[in-house]
Amino acid sequence: MAQQQPADDTLAQEFVQFAVGAGVLRFGEFKTKAGRLSPYFFNAGGFDDGAKLGRVAGFYARRLLAAEKDGLEFDMLFGPAYKGITLAAAVAIELARLGRNVPFAYNRKEAKDHGEGGTLVGAPLAGRVLIVDDVVSAGTSVRESIAIINAAKATPVGVAIALDRQEKSAENGEDLPFSAVQFITTELGLKVCAVATLADLLHYLSVTSDAALAPYRQSVSAYRARYGV
Repeated sequence: MAQQQPADDTLAQEFVQFAVGAGVLRFGEFKTKAGRLSPYFFNAGGFDDGAKLGRVAGFYARRLLAAEKDGLEFDMLFGPAYKGITLAAAVAIELARLGRNVPFAYNRKEAKDHGEGGTLVGAPLAGRVLIVDDVVSAGTSVRESIAIINAAKATPVGVAIALDRQEKSAENGEDLPFSAVQFITTELGLKVCAVATLADLLHYLSVTSDAALAPYRQSVSAYRARYGV
């Protein structure tokens, strides 16, 4: 099952505030991969300096350490190319700083034909592997990661993401009755650990004193009402 947290979860609220302030979580009108016009956009590529990357890694690490207490067990991290690479590395550093040292690995999109060769870099995939990514849209990168992990005879156990959009997946222009995260938990059998969710974002918009964000409360709420799960 996906890891759930209350709408007033402190860690999630701190993360949303940070993401908005860093310009990673923006509001306006954005076209999604499903062709929908979303009133908000989350771009993890905006964690583009050491301070921001360190902060976001801290949010992941704190969420993961809490999830471990609730039964999420993992032996190493795997970052799918491309955004997952820096995230997995940064989260591994932060976990080690907090006393939980785990190895990590990542993949290349193209196989290297010299040096060590292959598509995998880092620690050998072994044991229980946690996939680290930014968001999950169609779940394509997760399925590819599972295939890589299984091929190495390791065991994929979960996915850690920054934001769960909590919206219906789409296929051939048609809305499906489940989200990508729900597909991962029910069909692929992996746990999903999200730092924050769309519900957390809506809660933040309802309590923030930032007047500039007030116009987006209704549009984000309406978007969830139409596409949410």
